[in-house]
Amino acid sequence: MKGRIVTGDRITGKLHLGHYVGSLKNRVELQNQYETYLILADVQALTTHFENPELIKQNLRNVALDYLSAGINPEQATIFIQSLIPEIAELTTYFSMFVTVNSLRHNPTIKAEAKERGFQDMYYGFLGYPVSQTADIAFCKATLVPVGEDQLPHIEQSRKIVRRFNQLYKPVLVEPEPLIGEIPRLVGLDGNHKMSKSLGNAIYLDSSEEEVREKIKKATTDPARIHKTDVGHPEICPVYAYHRAFRQEGSDEIFESCKKGQIGCMECKGKVTERINDLLEPMRERRIVYQNDPKRVDEILMSGTEKARLVAKETMREIREAMSMDYF
Repeated sequence: MKGRIVTGDRITGKLHLGHYVGSLKNRVELQNQYETYLILADVQALTTHFENPELIKQNLRNVALDYLSAGINPEQATIFIQSLIPEIAELTTYFSMFVTVNSLRHNPTIKAEAKERGFQDMYYGFLGYPVSQTADIAFCKATLVPVGEDQLPHIEQSRKIVRRFNQLYKPVLVEPEPLIGEIPRLVGLDGNHKMSKSLGNAIYLDSSEEEVREKIKKATTDPARIHKTDVGHPEICPVYAYHRAFRQEGSDEIFESCKKGQIGCMECKGKVTERINDLLEPMRERRIVYQNDPKRVDEILMSGTEKARLVAKETMREIREAMSMDYF
């Protein structure tokens, strides 16, 4: 093993293709090389869903199924539930004592999401999300964090928090490095924003063949193209972005054909629809197996959480000693 990975998702809803190309694909590939911890971040889901906690309970298993169907192997990766690791909450509190409010307010990802959600004022938990995320990473001394491009400011803030802790007390924590997916940002079906649950412009990992077909059929394309023979501008077309993400071997041909008006939008959409369905088909098959055995899914989550808790207890023992809080 070269090191330890920790990553995961706020369980605010099902995962989509943007999650897959931004991070999940890398998680599947890297689980064979690194000791991997995957966090189901139910506490952090409350930063935007505190009024609807019942959704979090439902989403917990939906996201777990997304992980397992995408190829996460529970024999290799540890999937655990954030709220059942109290040491994470304790470490979040310790970190918050020396992180300034200004540094959190200047985090570009926090500012962008607050604007997107129309927050006039930010809740304490929402503003402090990067502090909580740092505790997620630090409790198991992760060396590598696979993330999407928009999460880079959070990881940089985590690195600063870990450095500050090690300077203040003892160098017991590991400064993590980010790992970006091959295609860090996938545009949504509307062509205006990144693929997002909250914007309703996503293709989910549990989509059926027909759902994929219908969503791609309605996807925004080059607004300047009316007829097949019109000169296209694939660089601004979200459907071409999906070709680059999922049909790399044929994307150059699509680019040239579109530029020359040699391929229509419906044919272009048909090709990428077929490829996306090819990608999702084995996920559908694995999902059915786990959906038909919910007890097995619960066992995976319970055993993973138990393993993570043991690691957390040992890390907190070192942290309390470093902070001279090991009183007895």
